[in-house]
This record gives sequence, C-alpha cells and structure tokens, in this order.
Amino acid sequence: MRAISKSFLSCFALAGLALYCPQAAMAEAKVGFVSTERVLRDAAMAKAAQKKLEGEFSKREKEIQELATKLKGMSEKLERDAPVISEADRGKRQREITDLERDLQRRQREFREDLNQRRNEELAVVVERANKAIRQIAESEKYDIIFQEAVYASPRIDITEKVLRALNGQAATAK
Repeated sequence: MRAISKSFLSCFALAGLALYCPQAAMAEAKVGFVSTERVLRDAAMAKAAQKKLEGEFSKREKEIQELATKLKGMSEKLERDAPVISEADRGKRQREITDLERDLQRRQREFREDLNQRRNEELAVVVERANKAIRQIAESEKYDIIFQEAVYASPRIDITEKVLRALNGQAATAK
C-alpha cells in the first residue's frame, strides 16, 4: 500500500511539474530513479545487517525448531500408543501436547515479532544512509527529482548503481 501511495505521489509530482513548468523547462529537468529494493538487497551494509540478524536470532530459531521436533515426536508417540494406554494417560499426554503446542506458537510469534522489529531497526539505518547518498548525488549532479518507487523506470535514469557505489564506499570508510 505504501509503495502504491509513493507511486501515485510520484505521478502527481510529475504531473504538477508538467502543468506548471514551460515545455522548455521540462525538457531540461533532470530525473533519476533508485531501486530501493535493490539497495536493501545489494548494499554491503544491508548484507552485513542481514548476517548480523542471522547470528543474533539463529540460537532462538534452532530452539524453536527443536521444540517443534519434540512436539511432533510426542504427537506421533501418542498416536502409536493410543490403543494400549489408559484413557487417563491419553488425556494427560494430550494436555502436555496442547501445552507444548501453545508454548511453541507463543515462541514462534515472539520470535517473528522480535525479528521484524530488529530487521526494521537495521534497515532503517541502511535507508537513512541511502537517502543521504541519494541527496548527495542529486545535489552534486544537479538532479531536479529522484524517485524511489515507480512502475517502470528507464535504465537511462536509473542511478541505483551510483547509490550502491556511494553506500559501499561509505561502508568501507566507516569500518
């Protein structure tokens, strides 16, 4: 939804520029485009953030997988043993499975929420630096407008590579 609204705003900005600027000024307008998706995927600092998150959350993910395996084993054992165990024992095991299933679902939900929050924090830093690099490129190369969302952008106006080079240069100097 956010991407759609950005695209509409971009279109309205261009339409407004076309309406209020003489044709000669429009012909001289310098327009650029940056693929935010590609920046968040290919920038060195974005890759480093992804590795950091994987390291930070791998232990919890493994614990959740182990808990899921335990739950599956308990369920399979109950199915196998159901014909030969008492009704009381079957009920007790079913409650244990239900409790474990609830615990697993709670842990999975908390894991997803924590991971999403941390991912958003890490990506916010990348986006902030990317926007700074975009502004610097726009000012130094005299762009009138640079779009970050578009249905289509000609490779002629795509400055994503410049932004990636600027970000990767920043990442190298920041270390």
